[in-house]
Amino acid sequence: MATMSLTEVDKVEILTILDNTIDLLLPGNDKVKRLPVPPDAFERESLVAEHGFAALVTVTSGNTSESLLFDAGLSKKGLIHNMDVLDVKPKELHTIVLSHGHADHTRGLMGMVERLGERKMPLLLHPDAFLQRKVIFPDGHEINLPPPDRRILSQDGIEFIEESGPSYVLGKSVLVTGQVHRTTDFETGFPLHYALRNDEWQKDPYIHDDQAIVVNVKDKGLVVLTGCGHAGAINTIRQAQELTGVQKVHAVIGGFHLSGALFEPIIAPTVTALKELNPALIVPAHCTGWKAVHAMARELPQAFVQNSVGTRFVL
Repeated sequence: MATMSLTEVDKVEILTILDNTIDLLLPGNDKVKRLPVPPDAFERESLVAEHGFAALVTVTSGNTSESLLFDAGLSKKGLIHNMDVLDVKPKELHTIVLSHGHADHTRGLMGMVERLGERKMPLLLHPDAFLQRKVIFPDGHEINLPPPDRRILSQDGIEFIEESGPSYVLGKSVLVTGQVHRTTDFETGFPLHYALRNDEWQKDPYIHDDQAIVVNVKDKGLVVLTGCGHAGAINTIRQAQELTGVQKVHAVIGGFHLSGALFEPIIAPTVTALKELNPALIVPAHCTGWKAVHAMARELPQAFVQNSVGTRFVL
């Protein structure tokens, strides 16, 4: 895999716009900024949580800061509602990056585009993100996972940029991993996952459109942000290291998809690998699952931080 030079930035801030949980009373510190709770907090418009993920990523070099949206949550109203409460203005974003095409990371776009007006917003995603998907359980129960609606979104201000390989956004300060190579022996995919190809439902365990974004912070190392981490958290981190040539991992934030009976057996090797990487900050979110979250909190107590909608990480 060819190395891609990633420009060091002075600072990156990651603001959780949507996640599965919200807790107004969590403590913060100089690197973890919790949303202030004013006297009238329970009288004003509140943030909402949902089964989805979205984050604002802002990189700063010198006196210049640029922002992108990473994923868009599940509901049409959830994303734009929280953006309003957090005073995040869609028109000030430079681009949108999707971690993959599942609805809990994309459907919020339908609400956001209504605010863009005539502006064309670039959206970077893997071509497979447009596939119709579903999960078929052993008992025959199915859950549909509709993709982004290309026709509607393209009419409403979204300019699709389809890339399967690694690419840059915001100059060369943010790297999108592209399709992640499988290198571990335990992150083997989602066997119940199917995609519609050539009018036929076929097994799609690897969810090839799953990708992450990577930032290299000066004197600290890599910050890796995942959506669901279907490719595997460790596979994703390894790809970030190989692509950039930077081995030091400063922070890992996002969904690691370790919830449920199929994935709980790989919690232990994932946590072991994370301990070897020794990040200064680890923030499991969204689909990580409570067993994995507790394991990370127990095994990496100095690095672990509980996520919450409205939390800003200053790295």
